[in-house]
Amino acid sequence: MTQTMVNGAPKSQFWQDADKYLLYTGVPFSPAVIVKAQGARLWDAEGREILDFTSGQMSSLLGHSHPEVVEVARKYVGELDHLLSNMITHPVVELAARLARLLPPKLDKSIFLNTGSESTEAALKMAKCHTGKFEIVAFSASYHGLTQGSGSATYSAGRKNGGPTMPGMLAFPAPYPYRSVFRHADGSYDWETELEYGWSMIDRQSVGSLAAFIMEPILSTGGILVPPKGYLKRMEKECRKRGMLIIMDEAQTGVGRTGHMFAFEEDGVVPDILALSKTLGCGLPLASVTTTAEIEEGCRKAGLLWLTTHLNDPLTAAVGNKVLEVVERDNIPQKAAERGEQLRQGLLRLQKKFWCIGEVRGRGLFQAIEIIAEPGTKAPGAELGQAISDRALELGLSCNIVNLPGMGGVFRLAPPVTVTADEIEDGLKLLDEAFEQIFNERGLKK
Repeated sequence: MTQTMVNGAPKSQFWQDADKYLLYTGVPFSPAVIVKAQGARLWDAEGREILDFTSGQMSSLLGHSHPEVVEVARKYVGELDHLLSNMITHPVVELAARLARLLPPKLDKSIFLNTGSESTEAALKMAKCHTGKFEIVAFSASYHGLTQGSGSATYSAGRKNGGPTMPGMLAFPAPYPYRSVFRHADGSYDWETELEYGWSMIDRQSVGSLAAFIMEPILSTGGILVPPKGYLKRMEKECRKRGMLIIMDEAQTGVGRTGHMFAFEEDGVVPDILALSKTLGCGLPLASVTTTAEIEEGCRKAGLLWLTTHLNDPLTAAVGNKVLEVVERDNIPQKAAERGEQLRQGLLRLQKKFWCIGEVRGRGLFQAIEIIAEPGTKAPGAELGQAISDRALELGLSCNIVNLPGMGGVFRLAPPVTVTADEIEDGLKLLDEAFEQIFNERGLKK
């Protein structure tokens, strides 16, 4: 039997080398060895075509190897890639200016970094410098990164056996309508009482040094949790009452994916500090932190120092500028809303067919299905969900599933915003087939 070759060597050798030389980080390797990525599609070493419904690591907003992004990257790799961090270039200033034009007034001071963790780490330090306080509140299903500060504000995963977290980190109950214990008499989600309870707990724990609340407008790793209408507006009011800044982490929701340029626009909330990453670089390492001139001045007076090797690099800034240009020019938010509605309706049809889909939720091209283990209950179905996800990949669909304590297996479906209507339908068919096969193999009734 002929072995598949990867870069001129047998595939078995590839995996032996991977096991020998790559450090395990807590996330098992995918069995697919990808050799090419284009648009919304991947190709593995066997030549198999795979639909990518995760946009890489939720990052390749415009699809893989978008021709305009490739052109800009090629130009700047050859002409102006990296400099001393205090050498400011045209691409950096142009990106900052374009971002300011797209954001609400006063959010017009930006720096450019590499990753989501780095952007939230910088945002937290800025909030502390400006306010002179140190307590940070985050949702109990949050994910803001895994560096020291961002990891301390992450409650969904990654907290075990890492030693003490930063002082002053406080958890707030995440808005999880499907599983919350806070209910009205008719069974509907009582988010107002839950929110009041959350703040009462924060007020009891605080030592009087509340600096900021860091939040995702839609909690991704927590399971694509979409706060009810009015929730973020009420949250804004409570933060203002306590003199707290609002840090919005739009690593995955920003730059058009949810049907708005920025997801915070849905509720008319304006953050004090905005962190972007993933989607801004369209798969390249680019992140940003944007704030007001007032907060910048407060940080300056406090002696803020933020200096990293790739601060304000011209190459990635040029890519980010092109990404924003394409998103604005091609009206990407509207396209994301249209394709997202198509995806959502398809998922709702699957829910009617398979009892294990407990809930469909999301906004735009940022959708989720939560898997349950038993009909008529909300018993978490993480193992069943993982089996369906694995089978989907075998059939040619890459879709991420989150298995965390206290929730079921939640599929996160976030195709590139350039995905076509036919590709959405193809993905839905593959997902349907994966459910069908696992149900048949396990003797499960529909």
